[in-house]
Amino acid sequence: MKTPLHSKHVAILATDGFEQSELEKPMRALELAGAKVSIVSPEAGEIQGMHHDEKGDLFDSDIRLDLADPEDFDALLLPGGLANPDTLRSLPAAVEFVRDFGLQGKPIAAICHGPWLLIEAGLVTGRRLTSWPAIQTDVRNAGGEWVDEEVVEDNGLVTSRNPDDIPAFNAKMIEVFAAGSLTPKGIAAVPPSES
Repeated sequence: MKTPLHSKHVAILATDGFEQSELEKPMRALELAGAKVSIVSPEAGEIQGMHHDEKGDLFDSDIRLDLADPEDFDALLLPGGLANPDTLRSLPAAVEFVRDFGLQGKPIAAICHGPWLLIEAGLVTGRRLTSWPAIQTDVRNAGGEWVDEEVVEDNGLVTSRNPDDIPAFNAKMIEVFAAGSLTPKGIAAVPPSES
């Protein structure tokens, strides 16, 4: 019997400072559902997980960001933590990687502070989503509708607030990732502003 994500390849974009439970538990759920999962990171080698403000485990990066092509993946997972998405949103290559998933209509799941990357990539305008409550103003300022719910799905975009939401987040993420790509208008990205 085929698993829900049989033959799907999911990218997890992360760097040092990710909230460990928000990478580890969704990754395990994706693998149990049959997906191939690859951690994409700006640097080769290991990245540091966190348990809130305490260091957690080290995780191996599978693919360096500059060698990763969104065309090679079916979906994207953005774990939170404070430092992880804050670092990634300042890297043009990471922002472009996320934006490409949106432009291709591929499903994206983001939890906690992960939506910071969606904001930077121009993917929240007109979308309904949730996040860590402290960044709700950022979501609204970027044109998104922020709601306080454990999991929100808006046409291929799955979001949750914090580690307590992971069971609901995982279930919805697997359901949406199994459904596959959307029409190109599924997630409309705002093109980067010219400065």
